[in-house]
Amino acid sequence: MKKVVVFLADGFEEVEGLTVVDLLRRAGAVVETVSVMGKLQIDGAHGIQVEADELFEKAFFDDAELLVLPGGMPGTLHLKEHKGLADLLCKFNEKGKRIAAICAAPTVFGALGLLKEKAACCYPGMEEQLNCKEAKFCSFVTDGNITTSRGVGTAIPFALELIRQLFGNEKASEMAESIVYEE
Repeated sequence: MKKVVVFLADGFEEVEGLTVVDLLRRAGAVVETVSVMGKLQIDGAHGIQVEADELFEKAFFDDAELLVLPGGMPGTLHLKEHKGLADLLCKFNEKGKRIAAICAAPTVFGALGLLKEKAACCYPGMEEQLNCKEAKFCSFVTDGNITTSRGVGTAIPFALELIRQLFGNEKASEMAESIVYEE
């Protein structure tokens, strides 16, 4: 079983978070949404309320293969301020385990110094906050164990890339075809 954890905070970009949850579950991953807000009810950036599966303080992460941060404001700021999440991301990175972020959320990795030797991408205009070796301007960038993406319009290719990493090219192609995704 491939376990993925998607972190939610008030002000998260709903499309970025829920597209990843939806497509990874369709592919067969066990996806758990985890709140960093101390409450299960999360208010998205555009007024969509979502109930997280678990609170950060009660969640178990050791069996996760991938941690994902959706962007959005002020969701990204809440993620950046959460000390437990920062420690977890650093721990996963040190072990070479997969971490991913989209939109403004790659700046969380930048603030932690995780992108210093990496290529990465993010929401346009936030590239300086990546503190990375090379900022790219494409749908997603995977450099080693870290995948980054740019925003709502890149949520599907980002999710398909995560599926490819976890399940292989054939499964990613199968999922793209099943949702009628055309590049």
